[in-house]
Amino acid sequence: MASLFKKVADVLAAPPPAAATPSSALPETVVPKNALPLHPYYPVEATIVGYAANKWNTLELCSLFASGCAVIFAITYLIVKRVRPGLSMGDLTTILWFVLCGFIHFFFEGYFAVNFRSMGGMQDLFGQLWKEYALSDSRYLTQDAFVLCMETITAVCWGPMSFITAGFIATDHPLRYAFQIIVSLGQLYGDVLYYATSMFDHYLLDRAYSRPEAFYFWCYFVLMNAFWIVIPLFLICTGVAATWRAFDALNKAERLLRKGGVANGHANGGAKKKQ
Repeated sequence: MASLFKKVADVLAAPPPAAATPSSALPETVVPKNALPLHPYYPVEATIVGYAANKWNTLELCSLFASGCAVIFAITYLIVKRVRPGLSMGDLTTILWFVLCGFIHFFFEGYFAVNFRSMGGMQDLFGQLWKEYALSDSRYLTQDAFVLCMETITAVCWGPMSFITAGFIATDHPLRYAFQIIVSLGQLYGDVLYYATSMFDHYLLDRAYSRPEAFYFWCYFVLMNAFWIVIPLFLICTGVAATWRAFDALNKAERLLRKGGVANGHANGGAKKKQ
C-alpha cells in the first residue's frame, strides 16, 4: 500500500509527459521531423492546434483545483448555516454538491465550450486544468463534436439549474425534488454517454484517447467522472422516494376527504328525513 501511494505521489509531482522522442539506443535510425508527435496526448497522431505545454505541474494544478473546491464548500456552508441553522446534514450535503456542480458546470465546463477551438494553447488556470485532464481524454483538445455538444449542454442547462436546485433545497421549495431529479438525470445521462462513446472508440475502433499510464485512465477518466454517476443515481432515488411519499400522503388525504364528504352527505340526508 505504501508503494502505491508513493507511485501516485511521484506522478503528481512529475511534470506533464513530454512528447515522444527517438530512442538514443538507436542512433542509426533517422526519424523524419514531421513524424514526431508534437504533444504528449494519445493517439499520437492527433492534431492539436497551437499546442503549448503547461507551465504548472500536475501537483500544482490538482492542488489549485482542490483548493477552489474547498473554498466553494466553506463559503456555501457558512451561508447555509446562517440562513437555515437547523437544516439537516443530508440536505446540507446535497446543497454543497449542487453548488459545486453549478460552479464546475457553468464556469469550468462553460470555459471549455467558449474556448474549444484554442484549448491547446491556453495557459490560464482553467486552460491548463483542461490540458492536464486531456491526458486521459484527448478529445478535449481536438474539437470533438460529441464532447463539445455535451459540455455546452451541461454548462447552459445543468449549471444554472444546479444553483437553482441548491436554492430550492435551502428554502424548502416545493419544486426541490423535481429539480433534483431533472438535474441529476441530466448529469447521469451525459456521463453515461461520455463513458460509452469513449469505450466504443477504444474497443470497437481501437482508438485510445488516454495515455497508457494507469494513473491518467483510472484517476482522471474513471474516478473523477464516477462522482457524476454515483451521486446523481443516489439523488434520483431519494427524489423519487420523496415524491412517492408526498403523492401517497396526498392520495390518502383526498380519499379521507371524499369519505368524509360522503359520510356528511348521508348524515345530512338522514337529518332531512327526520324533519
